[in-house]
Amino acid sequence: MFLKLSSDETLNSNQLYFYDVNLKANYKINQNNRIYLSGYLGRDVFEMQDMFGLDWGNITGTLRWNHIWNSKLFSNTSLIYSDYDYQVSIMNNDNDFSLTSVIENLNFKQDFQYFINDKSALNFGFYSTYNQITPGQLEVSDDAGVPPLDLQDKYTLESGIYIGNEWKPNQKWNLSYGLRFNIFNLLGPGDFYAYSEGSVSDTTTYSSGEIVQSYFSLEPRINLAYIVDPTQSLKVSYTRNTQNLHLIQNSNSSAPTDIWIASSNNLKPEISDQLSLGYFKNFADNTFQFSTEVYYKWMQNQIDLKDGADLMANEYIEGELLFGDGRAYGLELMLKKKSGSLSGWIAYTLSRTEKQIEGINQGSWYPAKQDATHDISIVGIYDINPRWSLSATWVYNTGNAVTFPSGKYGIGGDVQFYYTERNGYRMPAYHRLDVGATWNIKKTDRFESTLNFSIYNAYGRKNAFSIDFEEDVNDPTWTVAVKTYLFTYIPSITYSFKF
Repeated sequence: MFLKLSSDETLNSNQLYFYDVNLKANYKINQNNRIYLSGYLGRDVFEMQDMFGLDWGNITGTLRWNHIWNSKLFSNTSLIYSDYDYQVSIMNNDNDFSLTSVIENLNFKQDFQYFINDKSALNFGFYSTYNQITPGQLEVSDDAGVPPLDLQDKYTLESGIYIGNEWKPNQKWNLSYGLRFNIFNLLGPGDFYAYSEGSVSDTTTYSSGEIVQSYFSLEPRINLAYIVDPTQSLKVSYTRNTQNLHLIQNSNSSAPTDIWIASSNNLKPEISDQLSLGYFKNFADNTFQFSTEVYYKWMQNQIDLKDGADLMANEYIEGELLFGDGRAYGLELMLKKKSGSLSGWIAYTLSRTEKQIEGINQGSWYPAKQDATHDISIVGIYDINPRWSLSATWVYNTGNAVTFPSGKYGIGGDVQFYYTERNGYRMPAYHRLDVGATWNIKKTDRFESTLNFSIYNAYGRKNAFSIDFEEDVNDPTWTVAVKTYLFTYIPSITYSFKF
């Protein structure tokens, strides 16, 4: 709405908006049966004139039946549908193109909770999810010089069973442990390839419903908490997780060109094992709460692109991938004030997320794209009186790791960028301040309303959305870095009511 008010055509022709719609209905059949129905529809759109555009959204719905079998046994039966799509558009003079990825799934879950006694509760159940994945549909302009392309859809079926127990033997100890057995099947129809040194060495065609590849995994977890005294406690936990849908990201591109692909005959499931240790302390008559936690995560079958890989609508994308290990580790600190006129918290995380893949950075460890060394958030809420409150939030995080060109060279009159270290550079640090004031207009047993005034990014920080490298218009031998930011400060007014 604000962009349209500008007289600058480079601004008023851009698009920047989002919307979210939530619907929920509950029906009580009787004392032992309830039906819950919920739905969500949302979309985010961002388009920069003559540059690039992003468009993504999700439609999802859940139908859940809650049943009380007896005083000890409860169950939830859920049917969940989701349709997520993501589109990236690149505008380059007349050579415009867009790439669309879609993940559509249908999920059935059956969950049980059985209370053995007042010290122990059992959770168990099973699930099954059917996915249809469209890794990429390439649409191009008439003058693009390349044909449109639809990559083959992929079909998967992921099922499993799980069991867990929560046990409190006494006032000092809490123990939670469980195990999940997961089965992942890649299904036909389609052509599936085998690769040798990145090139297709064999092609096998499968019909609809045929199993192309299966993976079986066990995922244990255990969490142990010890209550030292009423004000402090210790916690230690171990968790294994398996991931069968993989996000492929191009760290060379300033505009996101991410795609999702499934485990296959070439891609094994990604596996992580995480160990964490935490300490929690309340003091000043429980007014303040301090917590700290350290963690270390080992990751297997990590994925990244080869140098110079072709990501855009590539039917043979699996031949562009390399595989290796990963690790993530860090320290989290939080100090929270829970009561009084002034409440809020200060949180800090020091962390690293790294990969080691043969063929990238000479086999040395390098930062993953989502690696951020420092993450800080400060939140304050001040209640002036029962009707008025003020709030402020300041956030800071280290810029994501990214691969920028280290130099350039000419070939046949064209300038090519030279890249050295993978993810060896950083986007500028991100930080902003949000402030707000809330007026509680009315509150009764049957009606409640509030009015909120806020400013997002109050000091107008121009946080970088992308950085591109272009020839200097005045001297083509020079290269300039061009930063694109979405907005500075955004004022807003929100009216909320409940009845």
